[in-house]
Amino acid sequence: MKETPKPILKELAALFLKLGIIGFGGPAAHIAMMQQEVVEKRKWLTEQEFLDLLGATNLIPGPNSTEMAIHIGQEKGGWRGLIIAGACFIFPAVLIVGFLAWLYKDYGQLPQVQPFIYGIKPAIIAVILGAVFPLAKKSIKSVELAILGILVLVLSLLNINEIYLMFGAGLLAMLLARIRNRQKIKFNGIVPLALLPPTVPVLLSVSNVNLFLIFLKIGAILYGSGYVLFAFLDTELVTTGFMSRQQLIDAIAVGQFTPGPVFTSVTFIGYQINGFWGAVVSTVGIFLPSFVFVALLNPVVKKMRKSTLFSLFLDAVNVASVAIIAAICLIMGKETITDVRTVVIAVLSMAVVFRYRKVNSAFIVIGGCLAGYLLSLI
Repeated sequence: MKETPKPILKELAALFLKLGIIGFGGPAAHIAMMQQEVVEKRKWLTEQEFLDLLGATNLIPGPNSTEMAIHIGQEKGGWRGLIIAGACFIFPAVLIVGFLAWLYKDYGQLPQVQPFIYGIKPAIIAVILGAVFPLAKKSIKSVELAILGILVLVLSLLNINEIYLMFGAGLLAMLLARIRNRQKIKFNGIVPLALLPPTVPVLLSVSNVNLFLIFLKIGAILYGSGYVLFAFLDTELVTTGFMSRQQLIDAIAVGQFTPGPVFTSVTFIGYQINGFWGAVVSTVGIFLPSFVFVALLNPVVKKMRKSTLFSLFLDAVNVASVAIIAAICLIMGKETITDVRTVVIAVLSMAVVFRYRKVNSAFIVIGGCLAGYLLSLI
């Protein structure tokens, strides 16, 4: 077996540790930062390759940005790169959330970070827009795909489940190809796991084994945003009395104002239930399926691209992915840009992003953070 050069593995570790530290703003922002780093800056992937991985990522359960990190790691460093990229992206958030979980359990409150987050959010929107623009140009290859993208954008804003939009776009593209070419198309094997009913037995107690199984199951079937995760957690843990709804709300807050994957909120939850080892097994459980799914899916993506039929499916999924990110950006903008100060931060950040394409997104995030803090003093 061919050995992966150590410099590549070190580069992957350094890059995804950095992204794990500065990755505020949720999956759309994380993916935007990855696009800038691996496509524009390092040229590790082409726009098309990045889009294909993004589309494939949206077809499997689990945290999208984490799975993109794992995909990129596998592309550059094989199975070692897969593990290193994924672990390094997750690790900083796990440490931060674990520390906050300890503070919360011992002192009953979280530190005040709102002034800093105030400026990060509008800056993150600029970072997302800067990444979506070139991806949109690359993914829209025909009038049909443009119309499909607009349709997905509208439906996404109407809160239609993203996995149905993804598969619907892909299947519609294949159906249109069949109508045009009068080819017989089989859809066997394209069944999203989201359609499968979640089944976990009611637990009488939450041991570390039980915690692991709960989060392993959620990581293996969950599509959608972190808010979908919290709906699952409410059902699994709050309604069964193993944690309070206030603890869940505080876990949501931690997931929103810390960098890295929102799914690290389960580290906080695991710590509240069973201390240090509860946090460890919960974290491993929620993320383990992502590593397995990506390892199995990554080789298939190239085969799909070589197939004329599945290439159409992948093109449609790519357009849908970009449209959904655009919808998330619009929703974030509506919730975040609410006064003159946030407008100023957003406009300045966008000016830098679009005028100076090579400026690292980390500086945009840090600049937004500092601007938010300083403007909050006025």
